[in-house]
Amino acid sequence: MHLRLILKGTLIVVCLLFLGFQVYNLEFQAAGMRLSLVLLLTILYCIGVPERRLFFFLFLVCFTLAEIVNVISWFVKFDYDTTLDYFYYVGNILYILSYVFLILHVLKDINMPHILSKFWFHLIILVILDIFCVIIVSGTTEKILSERQYFLEVTYNIVIMLLLTVAMINYISKNTQKSMNLLLGAIFIFFSEVLQLTYFYVSEINVLNVLCSLFLVLAFLFLYLQSRISGEEELNALRQDFHF
Repeated sequence: MHLRLILKGTLIVVCLLFLGFQVYNLEFQAAGMRLSLVLLLTILYCIGVPERRLFFFLFLVCFTLAEIVNVISWFVKFDYDTTLDYFYYVGNILYILSYVFLILHVLKDINMPHILSKFWFHLIILVILDIFCVIIVSGTTEKILSERQYFLEVTYNIVIMLLLTVAMINYISKNTQKSMNLLLGAIFIFFSEVLQLTYFYVSEINVLNVLCSLFLVLAFLFLYLQSRISGEEELNALRQDFHF
């Protein structure tokens, strides 16, 4: 109990430092705080959530590894014109993998035959919106990135949109607090990624970077909150909804 309280207090301090460093455009310090934030959240999940889920844990692990790669990249200097940026590829692949695990975490509790039969129209609309968003968002980097980098960026955006779609369908079909927290987490991840893309490739306005960081913190807050709601609690909520 005391360890969890200490971790939660430390997390609050780290979040404030992370956002503070972003406000003052101290990127290296912010990267260190971001790594500390994800690492502390992973530890808190392991010791503070009795009903741990494999895919959600793998999401946290892969995201943490991606943050470690990001921090290490600050200490390695090489010529980007002649050397392949391994940190860019490894880091982004780890982020993609982490979001894939989060998608699997959501899909694991979804009755897909029921979803396909009952919400087929919603799925069609969401898929159309997904394709439209991926084309628009990826189009901002088409003339900036190399062919390999652009392919990775498109894959990244597809996975983000799939996460948002799966979380939306999960909420529509269940309408529980756990599914709402998952949806809010996915929404904040989406906005965080879009703002980060805008900051990197369109306009380096610091307020975009700060908002990106704020949305990331909110995303992990809601994802952690949903992880604390057990499957039994969600099932009881569904039964009550069905009863009334």
